[in-house]
Amino acid sequence: MEDAANKKKIWALVITGFFALVSVLTFAYNTLYIYLSAYLWFGFIYGMCLQYGRFCFASAFRDLFAVGVPRMVIGIMTATIFFAIVSSFVTATGFSTFHASPSGIHSAIAGLIFGVGMVFAGGCASGSLYKTGEGNGVALLVVLSISITQSSFADIGGWLNKLVPNSWHESAVAKKLPEVINAGDGWLDQYLAGYVWNHPTVTFAKMLGMKNESILGAFIGNFIIGVVIPALLMLAVVYIFWVRKNYARDMSKGKDTTPGFRSHVTGGFWGMILSSKRTSIAGLILGVACGLQMFVIEGLRIKFGIRNAGEILTKLGSDFGISVRGTVFDPGYWYVTTQEAQWVGWVMHKLGWDNMDNIFFGYINGIPNPALNPADWMSLALIGGAAVMALMNNEFKFKKPTMELALWAIIGGFLMGIGSRLGLGCNVGAFFVRVANGDVGGWLFGLGMIGGAFIGVKFFNWWTERQMAKEMAGLEI
Repeated sequence: MEDAANKKKIWALVITGFFALVSVLTFAYNTLYIYLSAYLWFGFIYGMCLQYGRFCFASAFRDLFAVGVPRMVIGIMTATIFFAIVSSFVTATGFSTFHASPSGIHSAIAGLIFGVGMVFAGGCASGSLYKTGEGNGVALLVVLSISITQSSFADIGGWLNKLVPNSWHESAVAKKLPEVINAGDGWLDQYLAGYVWNHPTVTFAKMLGMKNESILGAFIGNFIIGVVIPALLMLAVVYIFWVRKNYARDMSKGKDTTPGFRSHVTGGFWGMILSSKRTSIAGLILGVACGLQMFVIEGLRIKFGIRNAGEILTKLGSDFGISVRGTVFDPGYWYVTTQEAQWVGWVMHKLGWDNMDNIFFGYINGIPNPALNPADWMSLALIGGAAVMALMNNEFKFKKPTMELALWAIIGGFLMGIGSRLGLGCNVGAFFVRVANGDVGGWLFGLGMIGGAFIGVKFFNWWTERQMAKEMAGLEI
């Protein structure tokens, strides 16, 4: 047992050493690679935090709705609040890389689809990545399913064009995008250019007549009103409906009186927060790191005199797959699903699929070589960071999926892929990051995601009962 544990620790050092060697050698070759390495090491930190805290949005709502355990919800809200604190400082100093996304009912619908998918898959987009680092074969299938779904959905037209409202088509064509981008063909193109782009970007600061970059806008509008108050309200709801009764029962044992309001706040509610120490610690570090990444990436952009990684790739002599605007996907903060679509899109293109005439790849994100894609470096390092933490904690184990779990993984990944494209992000990009930066659409996606998770849990409860009934009927025969 001791030898096995030592071997795992050695492997943890090997993985860490590999990433360190990549960073050193690429920097020695060209200092521009430090931009990619910044993404790499923040991804590594995210992976370690996610694995340490068993941090997964699917688990959060599944555990809450299925068995009434609020641990992960507390961790997510903790991470969001601390991310928002750092983001407010970064925004007020002018170093924020965040850009709000168009908000509308589509955000909630996308969240609903994504929420159902993540419960079916047994993990959200970020959760599936870190579980892949643990050796989980089901999680790997989820990642592959999300990636393939997104990259295909981005370029599919044909019969799907018949489902596009004429108003979307006319609005998309009227945008007069470059000729190489066929905005009038493809469902997602017309959805983006003809519908989503017509919606405003709304932050809480903006709603209150404040500038996002001002101290009042960053700290009062976006942080206090946009994050702290809604997060506390959500935790209060969790306490009232899932924790309060148990606390009151435990406190009233052997006593003639039940706990009052003050006891519920100082003992029950606060005790609920403190009961999830490991997850909360992971959430705290995760939140701070997410905020710092924006500061670091913006600082590097200023240093190199660029606004997008597409300029770096061009300077490195690797301009293949850069969009018509000269850009690649370069969010400047933690993101998951778009780079997953990119690497599959790159493979498809190499196999002969002309997928650079759409908005998602050709106009915005590109399909750069995965070996030189900053966002891909971040996701790969996230898997590596999770593997290191799992190896150090003796929690790494290859797990082969059963046929049933594999099927659910593919279905769930498919739904998450669709949901993430409709919502312009996943549980990280469309919810976590947007909420922490005061984007109203983040809460819309989150509410939809919660509703979808509830539906997914209820479906699985029905499915399990149905399967058990079949098995019992077979035994009776």
